[in-house]
Amino acid sequence: MSVPAFADIAKPSNDLLNKDFYHTAAGKESLATLEVKSKAPNGVSFNVKGKSAHEAAPGGQIEAKYTDAPTGTFFNYLHFITSARLSKSGFFHSIVIQPGQSVLLMQYISAGLTITQAWTTLNALDTKVELDNTIAKGLKAEVLTQFLPSSQSKGAKLNLYFKQPSFHARAFFDLLKGPTANIDAVLGHDGFLVGAEAGYDVQKAAITRYSAAIGYSVPEYTAAITATNNLSVFAASYYHKVNSQVEAGAKAIWDSKGSNNVGLEVASKYKLDSTSFAKAKINDRGIAALAYNVLLRPGVTLGLGASFDTQNLNQAAHKVGASFTFES
Repeated sequence: MSVPAFADIAKPSNDLLNKDFYHTAAGKESLATLEVKSKAPNGVSFNVKGKSAHEAAPGGQIEAKYTDAPTGTFFNYLHFITSARLSKSGFFHSIVIQPGQSVLLMQYISAGLTITQAWTTLNALDTKVELDNTIAKGLKAEVLTQFLPSSQSKGAKLNLYFKQPSFHARAFFDLLKGPTANIDAVLGHDGFLVGAEAGYDVQKAAITRYSAAIGYSVPEYTAAITATNNLSVFAASYYHKVNSQVEAGAKAIWDSKGSNNVGLEVASKYKLDSTSFAKAKINDRGIAALAYNVLLRPGVTLGLGASFDTQNLNQAAHKVGASFTFES
């Protein structure tokens, strides 16, 4: 297995506990989301997202993405024929070039470039430019910019990702605020993982954050222990793929600067058939959640979710949500 990024050491359990539960909306009572994806014949893909909660204004964005795949011009064969003849002044050489006959002489490659532009309902213009495996093998570079016309606010960030078979490092630079840098790295060997993260403020010349994690990952299960928020919040997570239909996982969290209580959450996923699955989870506070996802037809996906406060069933503390995704 490839070495994950620092943020993904506990990804299997985090996805099982958090992903595809459509009721979640930052504390809102219910949420509806709509996503439409399409791709033009020239390779440009479009993605329109929208969401609506009862207690907040609807929000959304339209996104266009263009990828200029690496292309090249090739000279497959250049055949050199050398002849010589003796003259009064010595040997005379001539060279004849015959294209289309023997070995590859030259290759010109156009670097692959991906450009993504988005416009949100908050009137924010976001642009991302990506270069993957172009500068160096295993290196991906991203430049992200944001512009808010109403306030003339600007943002610029540079992200670097470097991945090798047993090493994965990332660096995130905020060029206009600070500037600041957040760097993390993970080393892996035979399924064992160890990683660390640190943040640095250039203006203050100070480390702003640091975290560490260890884990073990194989195709059937993963386990991880993380210490975040300057080694003050500790989390232990576990994920197990029981079989092709059933997945299970759990996570425990303890904040050493808060109370002595340990938060616990367990979840499970059951694949009903090739087009649908169901999920369930419950935490130590008695909040239970259910989710259902089904592929109605090729390109159309429906998701339904709900959560219930099992300790206050007679109160309005429950949430419901739905999600539609259209893709072509």
